[in-house]
Amino acid sequence: MSEFKKLHDGSKLLHLPNAWDAGSARLFESLGASAIATTSAGVAWAQGYADNDHLPVDSAIVVAANIARVLTVPLSVDFENGYSSDAQQVARNVLRLIDVGVAGINLEDGNDAPSLLADKIRAIKQLGREIFVNIRTDVYLKGLAPEGERVAEVLKRAALYKEAGADGLFVPGICQVAEIKQVVAGAGLPVNVMDWPGLPPAQELHALGVARLSAGSGIPQALWSVAAGMAQGFIDSGNAGPLIAKAMPYGDLQALFLKP
Repeated sequence: MSEFKKLHDGSKLLHLPNAWDAGSARLFESLGASAIATTSAGVAWAQGYADNDHLPVDSAIVVAANIARVLTVPLSVDFENGYSSDAQQVARNVLRLIDVGVAGINLEDGNDAPSLLADKIRAIKQLGREIFVNIRTDVYLKGLAPEGERVAEVLKRAALYKEAGADGLFVPGICQVAEIKQVVAGAGLPVNVMDWPGLPPAQELHALGVARLSAGSGIPQALWSVAAGMAQGFIDSGNAGPLIAKAMPYGDLQALFLKP
């Protein structure tokens, strides 16, 4: 069993701060993260693209390779839909991630048919290479089923994805305790949730049997907002504002990347 897969054994809740480049990944590792995941939105924005499959796959792989280069903990990459509707091409794309040192991926169904995602999972598993395939279902995030029917739809999809070989189930947007309990009990896979308004605290999530908690795109969104405010102040007045006093010291940042 891979080191990354062991982190999903339920002995403690796996907290995954979502990085968007090598620098943020190395920073989060230095703060004690036991693994790093990426946010596809944050990666896309940092590369000058919109989220939702607009980032060229070659760029996604270059970013992943650069992040893997600076880490000593496992890296999981948010790989959107695999950047193709062809299952075999998705597998070839994932093989490139494995070859640069990626330990896991998120792969999402979005508005695609669940059967297509199941085909992609099977194609990846047929590679015969070790990678943790965490499947994101957007039933809650995109309202793919009416309220009251979402747990049933998630579990229906989970059964299909598990049969295809999925290693984990990611249900962003779920936050009600009763619904989380039902998904954890019925999925048959380690369950991943995302920081979301109304989500129970981490300790309670662990007690409910959740294996993994993701930060999502919240951290880069907050930093973009702070950067925008500081830059606007500088453009308008030549002063970046009081937040500059909270900047990390140059030497501390340098130390993250200098080899001892």
